Amino acid sequence: MLTIWGRKTSSNVQALMWCVGELGLEYRRHDIGHRFGGLGSSAFGELNPNRTIPVLQDRDAPPLWETGAILRYLANQYGSDAFWPRAPIQQAEVDKWAEWAKINVAMNFTVPVFWRTVRTAPARQDRQAIEQAINTLESKLKIAEAILADHTYITGSNLTLADIQLGHVLFRYFDIDISRAKLPNLRRYYDTLAQRPAYQNHVMISYDELRAT
Repeated sequence: MLTIWGRKTSSNVQALMWCVGELGLEYRRHDIGHRFGGLGSSAFGELNPNRTIPVLQDRDAPPLWETGAILRYLANQYGSDAFWPRAPIQQAEVDKWAEWAKINVAMNFTVPVFWRTVRTAPARQDRQAIEQAINTLESKLKIAEAILADHTYITGSNLTLADIQLGHVLFRYFDIDISRAKLPNLRRYYDTLAQRPAYQNHVMISYDELRAT
């Protein structure tokens, strides 16, 4: 049984929960952060001195924090060879794209685009900054667009850890009110992810509670 701390509307928690769902693992999740509070408590500080979410504890093992580290732990401990290859060079290929997606896609979307369009009140939005951020993001998404011309998933025919890091932001990217570049392969990829039950349950959920008015 996994114990997870983090609200379901956190994009990092969504990446973790989608991974947990794909691996079919049992879990107990505690809402914490944002409107739930709790990040400043001494109990949570003992779990994660950074006071960020998610945090995961697998049975009696030490608590883990940092989403990438948690995802790699789950992949190593519970993932199939198709999801997280055991051969070093094949694993590095998946890990390469997972790191690329985290640094170049997720980090260029969540604060620069999502926060500026959803978590900033309309009257305070900087449209020029938003457009520049979208251009930066889509310059990276075009790399995925080219790769996906030949693959169902980002590293081939199987869903891997790299797709968790890339795909968890795409629901919001395609859902928010912005002008988007035409990226048909990326859209087909997103539509494929959207058919997966774990993605529907943990990623394709309302973020209305985050909207600023």
